[in-house]
Amino acid sequence: MGTAPLARASLDALAVAPSLEIVAVVSQPDRPKGRDLRLQFSAVKQRALELGKLVLQPARARDTGFIDQLRALTPDLIVVAAYGQILPAALLEVPRFGCLNVHASLLPKYRGAAPIQWALLDGESETGVTIMKMDAGLDTGAMLSERASPITDTDNAATLHDRLATLGADLLISTIPPFVEGKIPPRPQDESRATYARKITKEDGRLDWTQPARVLWNKTRGLTPWPGTFTYAAGQLLKVWRASVAAELHGPPGEILCADKSGLIVACGQQALRLEEVQREGGRRLEAAAFLAGNALTVGSKLGLQL
Repeated sequence: MGTAPLARASLDALAVAPSLEIVAVVSQPDRPKGRDLRLQFSAVKQRALELGKLVLQPARARDTGFIDQLRALTPDLIVVAAYGQILPAALLEVPRFGCLNVHASLLPKYRGAAPIQWALLDGESETGVTIMKMDAGLDTGAMLSERASPITDTDNAATLHDRLATLGADLLISTIPPFVEGKIPPRPQDESRATYARKITKEDGRLDWTQPARVLWNKTRGLTPWPGTFTYAAGQLLKVWRASVAAELHGPPGEILCADKSGLIVACGQQALRLEEVQREGGRRLEAAAFLAGNALTVGSKLGLQL
């Protein structure tokens, strides 16, 4: 059961595992996207069809008709990765070995919808993946295995996503056989260490120049590629794709300290942020120097002011 691209790596790994057979793939219904609102398959449905697998797309995982369909398939185990719905107890009880979830954090930290983004937003130096046996709560089930991964300064949500997707798929395949053989005792999560990674919104991408530069740098990493971080320059939206901390510079928050061939540097609550790749609304992504060649921004002017 999966919907988002993170789950595709686990599907691919399961499809080639010699001792496992996929009887069905469950994904959320097709959604309208783009300007013409055409229905599009999820990443998991697209891959499942390429693999020739049966695809089920219930409107809600708790629908009794869908649960009856699952019972008829008599699965031994259900694997869940980035599916997008909380599963009811009736569904969790269908397979004899239960339901395993591939979660992109080191539980109990970052339970919830956006663990990858929040690990970056919080400036973590390490995250990872956890395989847990699901219960009716939100990522509260007992843990079976985990694997850590460092977070580098060059990571953003896209690079970390891809690395954890692969890591999670590998860990899943190495966990299933010993788990079904009874060789991995589930370990309860430490509730005192639990944190919640709420769903990201577009407004989360707004850059507040009164915050420290490092906070804004983490925001550009954690929210790229979606929803992206943004500010306003001369009243027009300016998206920031890549940035770094300019620790040696200071000034009033939001004030442009440098706007020439050496870069575009903006003062923050602490230190300053160097904008390395930007995009004006309706324009192309450009390196800062190339952007400044066609867009006049002057030292001393302020970013963040929306007309």
